[in-house]
Amino acid sequence: MNVDDFDPKKTALLFFDILNGYYHAAEPAAKARMKPWIDNAVRLMKAGREAGMPVFFAKGNHRPDSATSAVLETDTDMGLRPWPDGVVKKGKMHVTGGDRSSEVIPELDPRPEDYYIPKYRWSAFYQTYLDLALRARGIDTVIISGGSSDVGVASTIFAGRDMDYNMLVVSDACGTSHDQRAHDLLMTLIFPRMARVRTTDQTLQMIQETRRR
Repeated sequence: MNVDDFDPKKTALLFFDILNGYYHAAEPAAKARMKPWIDNAVRLMKAGREAGMPVFFAKGNHRPDSATSAVLETDTDMGLRPWPDGVVKKGKMHVTGGDRSSEVIPELDPRPEDYYIPKYRWSAFYQTYLDLALRARGIDTVIISGGSSDVGVASTIFAGRDMDYNMLVVSDACGTSHDQRAHDLLMTLIFPRMARVRTTDQTLQMIQETRRR
């Protein structure tokens, strides 16, 4: 198959952690930075639904007491700030399972027939039913959008590649709340070796081409 093609009957849309707790609860400046790629995710969702592609939402599902979260030894926190006095501390989760923070943003028009993938680690595949649901539908290609590019999106793309899924990452429908250089590095030097990287416009064009056939 050509790299600019896919079979819509074997392709799913996966929106990663596009949740109220990360977007609508963000500070105004952070939300403004996110809005362009959120808008592109909405465009992608609408085109995918019109083409009849199944929609999957991977969503953080953390306990309020953080009891299912691990404290790992790292050099810095998520903002690349060294730990004060070298002591690692567990941070507060932005989303909590069962409340509004972990719900998919309404702009993505979540529907009962969509797939909701609760997760407790970065990868949407790790100890979730995502792989089972994809294989049960005969899906071999996953188009992914979401954030953060350098955290859960990256983990999911690596995992999907190792499970022999064709991964297509929509570069400007993904974003990071950390360092933009990490996003840019992934999209230009890392992801193209294990996935297809396309803009929203390019992906919409691919979807339109599949519908003409």
